[in-house]
Amino acid sequence: MPRLPGISQHDAVRVFEKLGYRVMRQSGHIVMSNGQIRLVIPRQNPINAITMGAIARDAGLNPDQFRALL
Repeated sequence: MPRLPGISQHDAVRVFEKLGYRVMRQSGHIVMSNGQIRLVIPRQNPINAITMGAIARDAGLNPDQFRALL
């Protein structure tokens, strides 16, 4: 899988909100859900590219689809 750029937690939340995910809770991590899939986004700036790729894959996105939503 090609690497995704390291992005901020705020940008990651914004992308997943476009896909219908909502923030369920926040602490050391941000937990988002769309009712079926739960995503855990670390509070790091920037989020590591490999970690961001895994989160996008869990949401069913390939790197090109994720980049298009940024």
